Amino acid sequence: MATSNITDDINLQNLKVEESTTIKFEEATAEKSQAVTELPSVEEVEKALKEWTKQPLKANQRKPDEKILPKLDTRNVLITSALPYVNNVPHLGNLIGSLLSADVFARYCRLRNYNTLYICGTDEYGTATEMKAFKEDRTPQQICDEYYEKHTKIYEWFQLDFDFFGRTSTSKQTEISQDIFWKLYKRNLVTKDKVKQLYCETCQRFLADRFVAGTCPDPICKYDDARGDQCDNCQKLINAVELISPKCQVCRSTPLVKTSDHLFLDLPKLAPEVQKWFDKSINDGHWTNTASHITDAWLNGGLKSRCITRDLKWGTPVPLEGYTDKVFYVWFDAPIGYLSITANYTDEWEKWWKQPDKVELFQFMAKDNVPFHSIIFPACLLGSQDNYTIVNHLSGIDYLNYEGAKFSKSRDIGVFGDDAQNTGIAADIWRFYLLYNRPESQDSNFLWNNLMANNNSQLINNLGNFIHRVILFCEQYFNGRIGDASKLETQLDQLFVAQITYELNAYVKAMERTKLRDGLNCVLRMSSYGNQYWQTKEPWAKRKGSETDRIDAEITITLALNLVYLLSLVLQPYMPSTSNEIRQQLNIEQTIYALENSFRCYLPIGHTIGQARPLFKPVEKAQADALRERFAGQKT
Repeated sequence: MATSNITDDINLQNLKVEESTTIKFEEATAEKSQAVTELPSVEEVEKALKEWTKQPLKANQRKPDEKILPKLDTRNVLITSALPYVNNVPHLGNLIGSLLSADVFARYCRLRNYNTLYICGTDEYGTATEMKAFKEDRTPQQICDEYYEKHTKIYEWFQLDFDFFGRTSTSKQTEISQDIFWKLYKRNLVTKDKVKQLYCETCQRFLADRFVAGTCPDPICKYDDARGDQCDNCQKLINAVELISPKCQVCRSTPLVKTSDHLFLDLPKLAPEVQKWFDKSINDGHWTNTASHITDAWLNGGLKSRCITRDLKWGTPVPLEGYTDKVFYVWFDAPIGYLSITANYTDEWEKWWKQPDKVELFQFMAKDNVPFHSIIFPACLLGSQDNYTIVNHLSGIDYLNYEGAKFSKSRDIGVFGDDAQNTGIAADIWRFYLLYNRPESQDSNFLWNNLMANNNSQLINNLGNFIHRVILFCEQYFNGRIGDASKLETQLDQLFVAQITYELNAYVKAMERTKLRDGLNCVLRMSSYGNQYWQTKEPWAKRKGSETDRIDAEITITLALNLVYLLSLVLQPYMPSTSNEIRQQLNIEQTIYALENSFRCYLPIGHTIGQARPLFKPVEKAQADALRERFAGQKT
């Protein structure tokens, strides 16, 4: 069965019939819109009606202090978000690129009764933190402590529901990173070499990564603010000595080139094993096209040995004699943070990370992080030969830009996490718009006009309109009581159940493949079908008619209210506060049913609903214009 992506193309819109007569299915489906390719088949309708009358599955309830561990005979889902750099305040692109996307998927998995663990934390080691501490005359630990609290508060406001949000600057990080290193070293997968590095005589130090910047050496790119480890413009990894016109980022002097001893991960030796694993993972799992294309390009280009040490003090210490004055390069040990954060959550962390036959690992990130999670991190885990759980499904997406430009804290361009809560726009609206605009196949743009339009059309006119009118109507004309819809005899009612069941299955399929934007579109189509069904059935007229008409109106209201409950379920991953508000208006305080593949009759006969209240408020043009001006950046 096919469906349109346009929420206004409603299969039910041309099915107005006299409900008191019996109509053959073929006649009811004959008047479908040209914009719609297909209506439910007879078999789909019959199956949907059988499922409609079955008892809904109860949702699993966790004990407050229960440690989540893999279980037998159930689906165990481990979810990670790319660890945010601790010394940066995350912007909207950071949120949708990893943290918010992973949160939506984790909430979905819990609704499906999967045994789910969502872990994340701040990435605290490396040059960025050490340089910031150096500039501010503070210790790196002080910087990390301050920004960890900032991150925590921002994510709480955005309602990110981690099972555990930790940090990488822990003893567990040192222990696990060094253990993996020794296993690689003993298998001759770590080599030694001298490296030409930039050295600042003024600061008396080697300039690792962000301590130096200059012009990108790529002849096409030539970005004038490339870092010493990676160019943010073309995303290529670079060696600092290749920078054109490099400058020390501390004192702005021009550095010299000197040599330093370093350790390298022998990726060429690991390449066949990584290739074999990758081929199986993309065949068995769900990888975004962006993630698979980036990984393919790396493998096809031939893997090269990569340096895994840095001349820094703030980081995981290298345990090998002769290199103990160095730390591990952050992209060797930062992904190991997933393991150490889990270990800080539970002493039984290995049940999640060393049982690949019992655990599915989903990882969420923006495209710049993909090679480290699809090449380097898997290579380390495979090379250790310690039976690690390695990513099965990798959701690497493109960038969200801001009004055609890049987010920039230094230039005040764009909305950052600590700004959003001071705009007068609720967290759920931010979540909705970011997910509705999620860059799943190409870069997308945050636009204030689009936020305003989507809020006012999709949320207020579509979703909010349907939910409010149905609850209010039941409250005013049926004393707020749920009727009996166990027997559906009219074609419109039967088609409605089948259509919602189909859309629910499309939602589940999209979510399982981490196509979160498509899942949200399914939700909006469900509410559109609800609006069209309501208009077609005209319960406001039927309630004044004969006893048959009044019973029909009662069935219409009951079906619509059950869709309202289903909308509270499918919305919960995206808009948790709105979901809670809908259930309160239905007089159901908690999610008592799990999300299944079929539309069920959730609300029992005789249940009394609560009071209707508008779910959303409009974003006015003057408000959008003022916010656009506020976050437009410094004027030159």
